[in-house]
Amino acid sequence: MRYLSQDLFFPDVSLTHSSGIIALGGDLSPQRLLLAYKSGIFPWFEDGEPITWWSPNPRMVLFLDELVVTKSMRNILNRDTFTVTFNQNFREVISNCQQIKRDGQNGTWITNDMIEAYCKLHELGIAKSVEVWQDGQIVGGLYGIDLGHIFCGESMFSKVSNASKVAFITLVRHLKQENYKLLDCQVYNEHLESLGCREIPRQDFISILKDNN
Repeated sequence: MRYLSQDLFFPDVSLTHSSGIIALGGDLSPQRLLLAYKSGIFPWFEDGEPITWWSPNPRMVLFLDELVVTKSMRNILNRDTFTVTFNQNFREVISNCQQIKRDGQNGTWITNDMIEAYCKLHELGIAKSVEVWQDGQIVGGLYGIDLGHIFCGESMFSKVSNASKVAFITLVRHLKQENYKLLDCQVYNEHLESLGCREIPRQDFISILKDNN
């Protein structure tokens, strides 16, 4: 496992520890974060811990044609219960992702430093958000890193039932229309699996990531 200096560098993902951790330290500058995502690496740590960089194997992804939309979700989408926007309030979305209570978790990995770092990426047009509105209020959404051919999802939240699913489905439909190759979901969870996501070998993910044609 590599301890990073201020040099803009990451080890090759083939050197990743079996835990999925590839490096510690460094910083959250826009340049380093962008290099990380282009290399198949992302930060994930809590307050008080060193910056920890991950490249898990296997990798959870969604091939856009494999999106699962249940009949009940199609009905919700068709009723126009929610309004969906893109990049209208990135800071509110990431702040809600930080604050939302999650089953089985005592805290959040989205530190205040992470919020500021990703807001800088948003100002540069690299980090994007999806907002779900109801009665003039943001009630759900998600954010991630847009690499132009792959969208790297980071976190999503719901304040009302199904709002995050609406954000996710709307994003996937948009990505498919724009000919993206896949949505990166990083690590397995049952909720993502129910939406059609599946695990693939890390090397397969890296190959798709490097193929920007």
